[in-house]
Amino acid sequence: MARKKVDQLMNSLAERFSSAWRLLSDTTIFLSSTKVFHRYENTLRKWRRQLETSRRDPNVVDQVRKEIIEFRGTLRKMGYDVRLGAFQLKTEGFRHDDAIAEGFKRMVMYITQDNLYYLTGTENHIELDRYLEQRCYQAKIRNITQKHYLWFRWRQNTLVLSGAASEDKESFDKLEKSVKDDPLFFIKRLRKLS
Repeated sequence: MARKKVDQLMNSLAERFSSAWRLLSDTTIFLSSTKVFHRYENTLRKWRRQLETSRRDPNVVDQVRKEIIEFRGTLRKMGYDVRLGAFQLKTEGFRHDDAIAEGFKRMVMYITQDNLYYLTGTENHIELDRYLEQRCYQAKIRNITQKHYLWFRWRQNTLVLSGAASEDKESFDKLEKSVKDDPLFFIKRLRKLS
Protein backbone atom coordinates (compact mmCIF):
# COMPACT_ATOMS: atom_id res chain seq x y z
CA MET A 1 0.00 0.00 0.00
CA ALA A 2 2.79 2.45 0.92
CA ARG A 3 4.64 1.55 -2.28
CA LYS A 4 1.54 2.39 -4.32
CA LYS A 5 1.27 5.82 -2.66
CA VAL A 6 4.96 6.52 -3.35
CA ASP A 7 4.48 5.52 -6.99
CA GLN A 8 1.42 7.79 -7.29
CA LEU A 9 3.33 10.67 -5.71
CA MET A 10 6.30 10.16 -8.04
CA ASN A 11 4.00 9.96 -11.09
CA SER A 12 2.19 13.12 -10.01
CA LEU A 13 5.49 14.95 -9.55
CA ALA A 14 6.75 13.71 -12.94
CA GLU A 15 3.56 14.95 -14.63
CA ARG A 16 3.84 18.37 -12.96
CA PHE A 17 7.47 18.67 -14.01
CA SER A 18 6.67 17.54 -17.56
CA SER A 19 3.84 20.08 -17.82
CA ALA A 20 6.06 22.94 -16.62
CA TRP A 21 8.94 21.83 -18.86
CA ARG A 22 6.66 21.63 -21.92
CA LEU A 23 5.27 25.13 -21.24
CA LEU A 24 8.79 26.48 -20.89
CA SER A 25 9.95 24.77 -24.08
CA ASP A 26 6.98 26.01 -26.12
CA THR A 27 7.49 29.53 -24.78
CA THR A 28 11.21 29.43 -25.55
CA ILE A 29 10.61 28.15 -29.09
CA PHE A 30 8.01 30.84 -29.67
CA LEU A 31 10.18 33.67 -28.34
CA SER A 32 13.25 32.46 -30.25
CA SER A 33 11.41 33.25 -33.48
CA THR A 34 10.65 36.82 -32.40
CA LYS A 35 12.75 39.95 -32.26
CA VAL A 36 12.21 40.29 -28.48
CA PHE A 37 13.86 36.98 -27.50
CA HIS A 38 16.98 38.67 -26.13
CA ARG A 39 14.85 40.60 -23.61
CA TYR A 40 13.59 37.40 -21.98
CA GLU A 41 16.52 35.04 -22.51
CA ASN A 42 17.82 35.36 -18.94
CA THR A 43 14.36 34.77 -17.45
CA LEU A 44 13.93 31.64 -19.58
CA ARG A 45 17.37 30.40 -18.47
CA LYS A 46 16.50 31.06 -14.83
CA TRP A 47 13.30 28.99 -15.11
CA ARG A 48 15.14 26.20 -16.91
CA ARG A 49 17.81 26.12 -14.21
CA GLN A 50 15.18 26.12 -11.42
CA LEU A 51 13.34 23.21 -13.03
CA GLU A 52 16.52 21.24 -13.63
CA THR A 53 17.87 21.68 -10.09
CA SER A 54 14.54 21.33 -8.26
CA ARG A 55 12.65 18.79 -10.36
CA ARG A 56 11.74 16.79 -7.22
CA ASP A 57 10.48 19.80 -5.30
CA PRO A 58 6.76 20.21 -6.10
CA ASN A 59 6.67 23.73 -4.65
CA VAL A 60 9.42 25.00 -6.96
CA VAL A 61 7.95 23.21 -9.99
CA ASP A 62 4.49 24.64 -9.28
CA GLN A 63 5.89 28.14 -8.72
CA VAL A 64 7.89 28.10 -11.97
CA ARG A 65 4.85 26.77 -13.87
CA LYS A 66 2.70 29.57 -12.39
CA GLU A 67 5.27 32.21 -13.40
CA ILE A 68 5.46 30.83 -16.95
CA ILE A 69 1.66 30.88 -17.28
CA GLU A 70 1.54 34.49 -16.06
CA PHE A 71 4.33 35.42 -18.48
CA ARG A 72 2.48 33.80 -21.39
CA GLY A 73 -0.60 35.82 -20.41
CA THR A 74 1.48 38.99 -20.54
CA LEU A 75 2.78 38.05 -23.98
CA ARG A 76 -0.80 37.49 -25.19
CA LYS A 77 -1.78 40.94 -23.92
CA MET A 78 1.14 42.33 -25.92
CA GLY A 79 -0.43 40.78 -29.05
CA TYR A 80 1.64 37.60 -29.36
CA ASP A 81 0.00 34.24 -30.13
CA VAL A 82 2.11 32.08 -27.83
CA ARG A 83 0.44 28.85 -29.04
CA LEU A 84 2.51 29.21 -32.20
CA GLY A 85 5.54 28.06 -30.21
CA ALA A 86 4.35 24.49 -30.68
CA PHE A 87 4.87 24.76 -34.46
CA GLN A 88 7.98 24.98 -36.57
CA LEU A 89 8.65 25.63 -40.23
CA LYS A 90 11.44 24.06 -42.24
CA THR A 91 12.50 24.46 -45.86
CA GLU A 92 13.99 21.41 -47.58
CA GLY A 93 15.37 22.01 -51.06
CA PHE A 94 13.48 20.85 -54.14
CA ARG A 95 11.21 17.89 -54.87
CA HIS A 96 9.57 16.43 -57.95
CA ASP A 97 6.27 14.66 -58.58
CA ASP A 98 7.49 11.58 -56.71
CA ALA A 99 7.13 13.68 -53.52
CA ILE A 100 3.49 12.53 -53.44
CA ALA A 101 4.73 9.07 -52.45
CA GLU A 102 6.43 10.70 -49.42
CA GLY A 103 3.17 12.36 -48.34
CA PHE A 104 3.83 15.79 -49.84
CA LYS A 105 1.06 17.87 -51.43
CA ARG A 106 1.13 20.70 -53.96
CA MET A 107 0.74 24.35 -52.97
CA VAL A 108 1.04 27.72 -54.66
CA MET A 109 1.76 30.64 -52.31
CA TYR A 110 1.57 34.38 -52.90
CA ILE A 111 3.11 36.77 -50.40
CA THR A 112 2.18 40.43 -50.04
CA GLN A 113 3.64 43.03 -47.69
CA ASP A 114 1.41 41.98 -44.80
CA ASN A 115 -0.27 38.71 -45.73
CA LEU A 116 0.06 35.36 -47.42
CA TYR A 117 -2.37 33.56 -49.75
CA TYR A 118 -2.18 29.96 -50.85
CA LEU A 119 -4.02 27.27 -52.72
CA THR A 120 -3.48 23.54 -52.46
CA GLY A 121 -4.78 20.76 -54.65
CA THR A 122 -4.04 17.80 -56.87
CA GLU A 123 -3.75 19.88 -60.05
CA ASN A 124 -0.27 20.78 -61.25
CA HIS A 125 1.37 23.92 -59.90
CA ILE A 126 0.71 25.96 -63.06
CA GLU A 127 -3.05 25.28 -62.84
CA LEU A 128 -3.09 26.04 -59.12
CA ASP A 129 -1.27 29.29 -59.87
CA ARG A 130 -3.90 30.24 -62.44
CA TYR A 131 -6.75 29.54 -59.96
CA LEU A 132 -5.06 31.49 -57.15
CA GLU A 133 -4.32 34.39 -59.48
CA GLN A 134 -8.02 34.55 -60.46
CA ARG A 135 -9.09 34.50 -56.80
CA CYS A 136 -6.65 37.25 -55.89
CA TYR A 137 -7.78 39.34 -58.86
CA GLN A 138 -11.45 38.95 -57.87
CA ALA A 139 -10.63 39.83 -54.25
CA LYS A 140 -8.63 42.87 -55.44
CA ILE A 141 -5.46 41.59 -53.82
CA ARG A 142 -2.55 43.49 -55.31
CA ASN A 143 1.11 44.11 -54.55
CA ILE A 144 2.13 40.46 -54.57
CA THR A 145 5.85 40.48 -53.80
CA GLN A 146 6.56 36.75 -54.06
CA LYS A 147 5.01 33.75 -55.85
CA HIS A 148 6.06 30.22 -54.97
CA TYR A 149 5.38 26.75 -56.34
CA LEU A 150 5.85 24.37 -53.43
CA TRP A 151 5.46 20.92 -51.98
CA PHE A 152 4.42 20.71 -48.33
CA ARG A 153 3.78 18.18 -45.59
CA TRP A 154 3.60 18.06 -41.81
CA ARG A 155 6.07 16.04 -39.78
CA GLN A 156 4.34 16.19 -36.42
CA ASN A 157 4.38 19.92 -35.57
CA THR A 158 6.91 20.86 -38.24
CA LEU A 159 5.67 22.11 -41.59
CA VAL A 160 8.14 21.20 -44.33
CA LEU A 161 8.19 23.32 -47.50
CA SER A 162 10.12 22.28 -50.62
CA GLY A 163 10.38 23.94 -53.99
CA ALA A 164 8.64 22.32 -56.96
CA ALA A 165 10.16 21.86 -60.41
CA SER A 166 8.40 25.06 -61.55
CA GLU A 167 9.98 27.09 -58.70
CA ASP A 168 13.26 28.72 -59.67
CA LYS A 169 16.17 28.60 -57.22
CA GLU A 170 16.40 32.36 -56.80
CA SER A 171 12.73 32.54 -55.83
CA PHE A 172 13.09 29.67 -53.36
CA ASP A 173 16.17 31.32 -51.83
CA LYS A 174 14.07 34.44 -51.30
CA LEU A 175 11.38 32.36 -49.57
CA GLU A 176 13.98 30.70 -47.33
CA LYS A 177 15.29 34.12 -46.30
CA SER A 178 11.76 35.35 -45.59
CA VAL A 179 11.03 32.26 -43.48
CA LYS A 180 14.27 32.72 -41.56
CA ASP A 181 13.63 36.44 -40.99
CA ASP A 182 10.05 36.03 -39.75
CA PRO A 183 8.97 32.40 -39.19
CA LEU A 184 5.93 33.45 -37.15
CA PHE A 185 4.49 35.30 -40.15
CA PHE A 186 4.36 31.97 -42.00
CA ILE A 187 3.44 29.70 -39.09
CA LYS A 188 0.53 31.92 -38.10
CA ARG A 189 -0.95 31.72 -41.59
CA LEU A 190 -0.07 28.13 -42.47
CA ARG A 191 -0.59 26.22 -39.21
CA LYS A 192 -4.02 24.93 -40.30
CA LEU A 193 -2.73 23.76 -43.67
CA SER A 194 -3.70 20.15 -44.33
